[in-house]
Amino acid sequence: MTGQPFDRVAVQAFPGARPEGRLLIPALMFIALVVAAVGSLGAPLITSVATSFHVSLGSAQWTLTVALLSGAVATPVLGRLGAGPHRRATILATLAVVVAGSALTVLPLPFAWLLAGRAAQGVGLGLTALMMGVARDHLPEERSASVIALISVVSIIGAGVGYPLTALLAELGGVRAAYGLGLVVTAAALLTAWRSMPEAPEGRSAHVDVAGAVLLAAALLLVLFLAGERNLWSRHLAVASGLAVAAVVLLCAWVAVELRSATPLVDVRAVRHPAVAGANLAMFVGGIGMYLLLTLVTRYAQTPHGAGYGFGLTTFVAGLVLIPFSVLGFVAGKLTPRLRRRLADPLLLAGSAVVVGGGFALFAAARSDLAELFAAMGVLGFGVGGFSAAMPGVILAVTPRSETSSAMSFNYVVRSVGYSLGSALGGLVLATGTAPGRLFPDDSAYTTAALIGIGAMMVTTLTGLFLARRRPSETNP
Repeated sequence: MTGQPFDRVAVQAFPGARPEGRLLIPALMFIALVVAAVGSLGAPLITSVATSFHVSLGSAQWTLTVALLSGAVATPVLGRLGAGPHRRATILATLAVVVAGSALTVLPLPFAWLLAGRAAQGVGLGLTALMMGVARDHLPEERSASVIALISVVSIIGAGVGYPLTALLAELGGVRAAYGLGLVVTAAALLTAWRSMPEAPEGRSAHVDVAGAVLLAAALLLVLFLAGERNLWSRHLAVASGLAVAAVVLLCAWVAVELRSATPLVDVRAVRHPAVAGANLAMFVGGIGMYLLLTLVTRYAQTPHGAGYGFGLTTFVAGLVLIPFSVLGFVAGKLTPRLRRRLADPLLLAGSAVVVGGGFALFAAARSDLAELFAAMGVLGFGVGGFSAAMPGVILAVTPRSETSSAMSFNYVVRSVGYSLGSALGGLVLATGTAPGRLFPDDSAYTTAALIGIGAMMVTTLTGLFLARRRPSETNP
């Protein structure tokens, strides 16, 4: 594929594979794409699920939320397991769980089983960090940096790849047919991993902090629940506030446990490094902004003309709006490694945040034509692609090679929470802008939400510039 020699360790570590090293890079990309696309399957199918299973839209929303939750919990656990000697077994076992969950979504079972299947599919979201660990261990340093950047980008644009296709299958064959696509591609991912994934280098060890995992799971459950239940904030503010306080207490308890543990789930001390902390702050605030615009554009596109704006697009056609997002995101991911030769990763983060802010500005100023929505999504995709490609470089520059999976897994937990809050923030702003007795918000509510997004990206830009001004730390081996 590239003509470059591969590390012999990668070739010798898994003698069962025939093409061996040549399969590694495409396998890493394919697995990252599959778990991202399957994890986001719930987004375009919420209405279809509510209709098919005769449940409320709020209940159907949990087909997406439960996948994000299980992914957020599984990510640091898998990151820690992936840092140990059984990384290959961890990858295969995780994909087997995802395949089993995909089967549950296809079988004619009650709604509770569908939720269980979606939770199992969400576990696969934790594999992205492991793919980065494999690349860093088994590819030459220069090659691994570009591959890790592309894995990060692929994990973002996977949603844009799966959205229109699953929406089309749902319209043609129902929700089971759409989930059937997930079963096919996850089975292919498991076979690909079995054929190509090498063993971890010798001398690694890893232990999972069970207490830390339980506390983190409970805290994230509350955070994602509060992010998804917007009605709770409007109708039961005291209850929502109490749960928010409980989530903060659990997170503080988790930090305390991690600091005292000899084998923490996440090395909190390493996370406190200015570069890592700044990168995670940028990921959190930037993630809120990025997913906010994604939510605004897709919802605006599907709003019927009777609201005085919008285009009344079907789920499938609205999904096509995500194509510029995916295409330009991939282009940015390919360009970023070349730009890294001239610009530091923090500057690339800041520049990408400016581009995303430009997407917000475009949406705020011009959205009366469908082409303008395509343009806004293209700008968003280019910014998100560059941001995602640059992010690993900021973190891994100060992270030991053996801790790659663990460090990046925490960043992906932060990203998941940021995305969830971004989606919730979009819904909250639009709900606030909906007049009593009306079904759809005023057009001005979208402008307000876009301005909030611009503010979020300004914070992200300033964070990137602050990181760029710090003296570069010595890269860890």
